Amino acid sequence: MPVEGAPAMAAEDAGDRDIVEWFEAAAETAGAVQSQTLHRIVESNLGSEYLRRWLGGDLRVHDLSPAELESLFTSAVPLASHADLEPYIQRIAHGDASPVLTQQPITMLSLSSGTTDGRPKYVPFTRFSSQSTLQIFRLAAAYRSRVFPIRSGGRILEFIYSSKQFQTKGGLMAGTATTHYFASQEFETKQRTTKCFTCSPFEVISAGDYKQSTYCHLLFGLLFHNEVEFVASTFAYSIVQALTAFEDLWEELCEDIRQGTLSSNITLPTMRKAVLEHLMPNPSLASKIERDCEELRSSGWCGLIPHLWPNAKYIYSIMTGSMQPYLRKLRHYAGEVPLVCAEYGSTESWIGVNLEPLNPPERVAFTVIPTFSYFEFIPLYKQQKQDSSTLVTPDDFVEGQPVPLCKVSVGQQYEIVLTTFTGLYRYRLGDVVEVAGFYKGAPQLTFVCRRKLILTVNIDKNTERDLQLAVEKGSGLLSRTKAELVDFTSHADVAHHPGHYIIYWEIKGEVEEGVLRECCREMDAAFVDQGYVVSRKTSSIGPLELRIVETGTFRKIMEHFIGNGTAMSQFKTPRCTTNQVLLSILDCCTVKSFRSTAYAP
Repeated sequence: MPVEGAPAMAAEDAGDRDIVEWFEAAAETAGAVQSQTLHRIVESNLGSEYLRRWLGGDLRVHDLSPAELESLFTSAVPLASHADLEPYIQRIAHGDASPVLTQQPITMLSLSSGTTDGRPKYVPFTRFSSQSTLQIFRLAAAYRSRVFPIRSGGRILEFIYSSKQFQTKGGLMAGTATTHYFASQEFETKQRTTKCFTCSPFEVISAGDYKQSTYCHLLFGLLFHNEVEFVASTFAYSIVQALTAFEDLWEELCEDIRQGTLSSNITLPTMRKAVLEHLMPNPSLASKIERDCEELRSSGWCGLIPHLWPNAKYIYSIMTGSMQPYLRKLRHYAGEVPLVCAEYGSTESWIGVNLEPLNPPERVAFTVIPTFSYFEFIPLYKQQKQDSSTLVTPDDFVEGQPVPLCKVSVGQQYEIVLTTFTGLYRYRLGDVVEVAGFYKGAPQLTFVCRRKLILTVNIDKNTERDLQLAVEKGSGLLSRTKAELVDFTSHADVAHHPGHYIIYWEIKGEVEEGVLRECCREMDAAFVDQGYVVSRKTSSIGPLELRIVETGTFRKIMEHFIGNGTAMSQFKTPRCTTNQVLLSILDCCTVKSFRSTAYAP
């Protein structure tokens, strides 16, 4: 069954118009739509063990109006973390087919990326998950096409990847949300009905080996170079990773195009067979690409995308949060081609759509889709201190009472709470957002940070955004050289006294040690949290340490996660880590270390 309230599939142009009209109507009365959404969620899952526990077994949903049910639900059902729901999800994973979280049995589980806290989490996945993914993709494409009209029958160079699915002890299929979607009927529908077609055959997407898939994605992108309308991936990292690999692979790719052969490094039989079916010798195309690449190489590969794909109108992927550090490199490859930020969502639920694709990623706001989940927002207030030296709490935020979607305030920061059709009730997502405005009755959100992703030694609290700002300040000094920051992560070392922050950098190019010492000092001074500043001045937190790791270190980290089931499409470099395996990789690969003098007496 389709996502409730959504229009049926129709002819493409009419379909764009229909889905926009549906969303505009939903946004106009977003508060009422939210009450109706919660009513449908509770009505369809009232027989579940979890809801019976909090709402009782004799609740008659039809006797309550949507507004009355909303009031009862938010007063009776407690806020929950993943840890609160994990025992129920584990029972499902182990084969409990009773209505634990949903009335209908859950037959699939998604794995979160696991890069936030070092281990993947199971999240229920149902047909609704795939349907809402198709729906938001169609909605976003309709708004993008108003700004960037694309040719019907063109191609999309998509760097998308499946990972392997596996069975839990109870026989349920488990895998990443992207893997489930790529294997779904909805993805097949998208591929069949879209204006543009993915360059690569499904065998490349589903291969399960990101290196071989990346090579073949690039190969097909070159074969269809004049037909590519836009370049896309789930995360910006995937595009940067693929184009960085291209710098080393272009000669081999050209040889395959010239001869109509396929590299011996492509060993997976199904993928190899599917790719070879599309290949034939094309010496003239190979020579053209070689000339382009020689020119690009001499200019540091600046503008690679418009040179090789001259009809590409934009680049499309998630570019906020932990993807923001890759924007500089992505712009280097993009030249004048616009960057368009993809939609805001999580493994648990889609949240908002980008209605203004011309906005740069740093200014993007996502309009909440009120039919996908029931949303609540916990207000977060900065702790008021009596003076700058009185630290009354180790937490930066005081929480208010959760408010519904229609009661949020512009300029206020909130943590998102979800109630989903897939069995998550008043689930604290951990994302901190700020309300930038309203589109009709639907709030527009800017992503701030992950609330739990913080560096802390004692009374200091620094978020992912604080870390990114500090790294940007420090790495800005690399502009004096020809070097660039490839990637970074961090760790709060509390095993030694005094504890201190360690920031790991991988750099491409040579940098004098004096510059790196200055980078280290600049980062230390860039953390403005009062707990950190006072602790550094009193030496209760030690000098920040910058560790330079050897080339390829962050690739090893990525391969560790992929080896443990994360799909390339879903990988995010952890910005802060306590994972001992990752720390072991980082420490073994450290080649230089520097200590800050920012607070030296």
